[in-house]
Amino acid sequence: MKNRFNPEGGSRNFDFATRSSHSILSDYLTIERSGRRAADGYFLRAESFFNVATEIENLGVAGYYGDKSLHEQSHGESFFALLTNRLFGDGVYIFDEPEAALSPMRQMSMLVLMKGLVDNGAQFIIATHSPILLAYPDALIYQITDAGMEAVPYAETEHYRVTRDFLNRPEKMLGLLLDQLPLRTDSSDAK
Repeated sequence: MKNRFNPEGGSRNFDFATRSSHSILSDYLTIERSGRRAADGYFLRAESFFNVATEIENLGVAGYYGDKSLHEQSHGESFFALLTNRLFGDGVYIFDEPEAALSPMRQMSMLVLMKGLVDNGAQFIIATHSPILLAYPDALIYQITDAGMEAVPYAETEHYRVTRDFLNRPEKMLGLLLDQLPLRTDSSDAK
């Protein structure tokens, strides 16, 4: 990534690779911050956080992430340990689907932590499907579709609308969804 973040995640100091799995999108992104350079930064990529946790142990810097090994915690708790112990504010934090490991309650807790970090000069760039995280006050939300990228109000995001419609009428939505599934009559189809 042009911003010197390791493609698998971590701070700018991380320089390891377990498997090339990142897209070429990073070749086209440059993240700029007006004013002075950010003092801190972190790239959280949900699908490779296990590898980052292993590198944290290999580097002997686990203390920056709390008092317990990230591998000795659940996936969600290790994400939350990163949020509560490693991020300082006055930084640029790029998160790719952080909700992957977080319950709805933990996502709401994440909003509180984000607010504290933003109040201390942090900026977040988050790729998410979570209507909870999308609800962050005054967030600029961009939706990427086949037609391109456009700014969209929170209540017009697909994730908000689908979740709202489901929660407002779960029985109706389940009926529509489950009535469309083909019925299996042959047990040999289940493999």
